[in-house]
Amino acid sequence: MKRKVFCMSMFELVTAGAMILLYAGSTIAWAQERDRSKIADKYKWNLTDIYSSDEAWRQAKEKFAAEFPRVEKFKGTLGKSAQNLLQCMESLDLLGKEYARLAIYASFASDIDTRDSKYLGMRQEISQVGSAFGASASFVQPEILTIDAAVLESFYIREKKLEIYRHKLSDLLRTKQHTGTEGEEKILADASLVTGAAAGIYSIFTDAEFPYEKITLSDGKTVLIDRIGFNLYRTSDNREDRKKVFDVYFAKINDFRRTFGTQLYEQVKSDMFTMKARKYESSLQSALDGDNIPLDVYRSLIKNVNANLETFHRYLALRKRMLGVAELHYYDLYVPLVSKVNAKFSVDEAEANVLASLTPLGNEYAAVTKKAFSERWVDMYPTEGKRNGAYSQGGLYDVHPYMLMNYNGKYDDMATLAHELGHTMHSYFSTKKQPFTNAGYPIFLAEVASTFNEALLNDYMLKKIKDDDERLAILGNYLDAVKGTLFRQVQFAEFELAIHELAEKGEALTGDKLNALYLEITRKYYGHDKGVCIVDNPIQSEWAVVPHFYRTFYVYQYSTGLIASSALSEKVMAGDKPATERYLNFLSMGGSDYPITLLQNAGVDLTSPEPFQLTMKKVNRAIDEMEKILNKRK
Repeated sequence: MKRKVFCMSMFELVTAGAMILLYAGSTIAWAQERDRSKIADKYKWNLTDIYSSDEAWRQAKEKFAAEFPRVEKFKGTLGKSAQNLLQCMESLDLLGKEYARLAIYASFASDIDTRDSKYLGMRQEISQVGSAFGASASFVQPEILTIDAAVLESFYIREKKLEIYRHKLSDLLRTKQHTGTEGEEKILADASLVTGAAAGIYSIFTDAEFPYEKITLSDGKTVLIDRIGFNLYRTSDNREDRKKVFDVYFAKINDFRRTFGTQLYEQVKSDMFTMKARKYESSLQSALDGDNIPLDVYRSLIKNVNANLETFHRYLALRKRMLGVAELHYYDLYVPLVSKVNAKFSVDEAEANVLASLTPLGNEYAAVTKKAFSERWVDMYPTEGKRNGAYSQGGLYDVHPYMLMNYNGKYDDMATLAHELGHTMHSYFSTKKQPFTNAGYPIFLAEVASTFNEALLNDYMLKKIKDDDERLAILGNYLDAVKGTLFRQVQFAEFELAIHELAEKGEALTGDKLNALYLEITRKYYGHDKGVCIVDNPIQSEWAVVPHFYRTFYVYQYSTGLIASSALSEKVMAGDKPATERYLNFLSMGGSDYPITLLQNAGVDLTSPEPFQLTMKKVNRAIDEMEKILNKRK
């Protein structure tokens, strides 16, 4: 998966405990240590667009911390006049923009070299400052909730500039019953200092201190099977090597299942604390209500996927056939389906292909994409100490989005580039067309533009390439993406829902219990009992290395994003000009309305089964074409 960060207003930052949320990096990363000093500047970020130096950052941080009274002076006045309310909201926005710059700059500097404790310290510093600001501004929401709805409507009439805050304020009133008193809100804001502890411990433990094992491969090479090594060597052409990689990696993880289980249980208990403090009936409702997502969207997604596991099993059977194995195992799922095709692409080739694939979206879209490459929005290559994976950060309202890549020349890397550009363009157009308070699009929409771009790239490459082997590789890449983004993420979503429901019933979550539950669900999805794909016992501990379980009920949105983008991209690629205009308009809407409504305006209704059915048809078409090519060869 390739993930993204989006812009949040300070009004939302207060709600979230004044924390910038950063998506996890790609689960597909290629380990190559490189000397950063030898990489050309054009392939590295230009962070001076944010701050001219670390010292400038520090000065800005001190100035920001001194600005807290700017909002505090409005305490007790918000319901007295439209002007007071407007000035308070504008002050929150100004501080929100500056906090985003501070947090993102420190995060970027740390991601360039995660070994440098200076930047880790800067991240911790700004996190504390943000939490302190969230506490000092905690009076805002409770005070707004004391304003009578009729009075608020009169404020809109008296002060036209308040209109840009209508959606935010209306949404706040919608969740009035889940907002506490001023004192309660301050406690919840302060609690952000500890509620993220499980995620922080997990990250340090797995990335820096976990005692990963080394193994000797069939070629005599000894390698470390840490998370990067696992991602790399699980794709080996040698089946025995793949099996050894899986067995050793998950056996070591399983040795620490009690620790991992305790960490995840603490995260679930943190979710339950939020649920109870906000007066929700379940952690699921608590997580989905922020974007006003109906609970049925989540549950129907799981239901629809379970009802269409036959399509997933078709893909697995196809993989078994192409690999030429008598029995497909879980450790066979990451090896390329067509290994003999030379699928290497230079950065220049990848940029050219991606730009060409985006032609249906018009000249402005293409021009901005070119700027991303020419103006150093992208940190392209893996270097020593650099953060693993890929992401796009769109939270810099007055600057431009940035993208982190670890490009290694494979087709998947090119697809990742297209994917992250989708996030980047969504952020770019939203910040261009929307005021700061509405520029940050909801998390629920985060994977629509990214997977839309991937669909356009695949379509372009399939039209360009006639060789059967290369077409098999591209179609296989698409199906692998569907496996990872749709079926696998819904499998995770079902597991995540199950563990929260168990905890909410008062049951403990030990490492052994999590192992048993995860293995049961995974075997159901992969057709283990039907002989479709054998899920060996070591896979039981895979849950322990899924970082997204520390982002409560997050993973299902990868699936809904893919489903929405599949329905949208099919129309655009068919030359439907009104559909293209609706999509481009969608990119510019940010968070100006609820995500379900924004998608409906774009032409996709996720409360109906139609988008899911369209996605399944597309998946089956890809399988049909691959089977046709294989049958031709007999």
